[in-house]
Amino acid sequence: MTESWLEFPKGFIWGAATSAYQIEGGWNEDGKGESIWDRFAHTPGKIEDGSTGDVACDHYHRWRDDIALMKSLGLQAYRFSINWPRVLPQGRGPVNAAGLDFYSRLVDGLLEAGITPFVTLYHWELPQALQDEGGWPARATAEAFVEYADLVSRRLGDRVKNWITHNEPWCAAFLGYAKGEHAPGVKGDWKRALAAAHHVLLSHGWAVPVIRRDSPGAEVGITLNFEWTMPASPSAPDYHAARAHDGYFNRWFADPLYGRGYPADKVAEYAAAGYWDAGLIRSGDLDAIAARTDFLGANYYTRMVARDEAAPGNLPPTEFKAPEAEWTEMSWEVYPDGLYRLLCRLHFDYQPRKLYVTENGASYSDGPDREGRVRDERRLNYLLRHFTAAHRALDAGAPLAGYFVWSLMDNFEWAKGYTQRFGIVWVDYQTQQRRPKDSALWYRDVIANNGFAR
Repeated sequence: MTESWLEFPKGFIWGAATSAYQIEGGWNEDGKGESIWDRFAHTPGKIEDGSTGDVACDHYHRWRDDIALMKSLGLQAYRFSINWPRVLPQGRGPVNAAGLDFYSRLVDGLLEAGITPFVTLYHWELPQALQDEGGWPARATAEAFVEYADLVSRRLGDRVKNWITHNEPWCAAFLGYAKGEHAPGVKGDWKRALAAAHHVLLSHGWAVPVIRRDSPGAEVGITLNFEWTMPASPSAPDYHAARAHDGYFNRWFADPLYGRGYPADKVAEYAAAGYWDAGLIRSGDLDAIAARTDFLGANYYTRMVARDEAAPGNLPPTEFKAPEAEWTEMSWEVYPDGLYRLLCRLHFDYQPRKLYVTENGASYSDGPDREGRVRDERRLNYLLRHFTAAHRALDAGAPLAGYFVWSLMDNFEWAKGYTQRFGIVWVDYQTQQRRPKDSALWYRDVIANNGFAR
């Protein structure tokens, strides 16, 4: 290859990702129970456009066609989540066989198409019945998760060999219980948010050995969302602001997973504010959370430039966010260098055995032109630049083993409803027609060549 060609290591995995609530639909079919997102989306005023995930992309009925679409794009792996109340309507106890059968057929279909399934057990689809009993702030929910993980891994573990326990615990805890932007929509209860975060992590640690027992030879990990965080200036106040945000967003979850416990600076801050319950952590909890994992999944979209506006006489900012043309329609800054820095930091700070980019993508609303072609050049360039950043991280020694583009198709974007389109495949929500965008066709070539022109 020429110097202008970026080639990835042999065996590098190229995939795409989705989550159950965002694409499946079939929200109350075949014995499925209610999830917190079913309840949240049906609550007036919670979703920007007043929509729900009741139908979404109708993947529950169209999964065969969607697998054929994945195969046509050359995807080597597909990351999807199990909808917990579809298999355990009450969160524990009686099993819904129809729900388990659906995922078993999906796995078989993927394997027949030569696509490796990566299963996420929890992408925020908590059974409403468990929420009614206290949700993630209750320790019993962590115990119920282990029962659920055991059920699913026993049924699918003979074929699924890549397991992700949780997706983005930060969102489940802080967006769910502190900011109120996601289900269950609790605002300002930081004490419950921190309890939720602890129990999500604890359920992960408890589930890891159970999945390994049920799925011999499998690799098990967890996915965290990260923001590359940097101070706006070299001043002490801005460095303090950056460290505070990094602790809240990044270190609070990564540190305990790698045996460091919760960050002391944030524990002191939360305790001073009256948010931290010292009795939350019981004997053995931190050891359980730090269970050995085979990989760490990293979701990356943007960076955070931290500024202490209240500091008197603070230095003028030297770090600026990108110009208007470099923002996605989610109002997230396009900053590929942050992915390079993040992957290197995770490698050098935590030494995970293996890294995956489990989500990376951009929201742009470009639709079909008169010829039916979706010329999403901005998304294509976004992916090209982030793939380039990932290649730089590989050159620096990061053990990056694969990349999952978010998302396979346009879908229900949580509290934003259908106002945002992240997919490399266009979806007409009225007809459910799928149409690969230019970014998908380019990605197909990247996969086929295991690289691309710089």
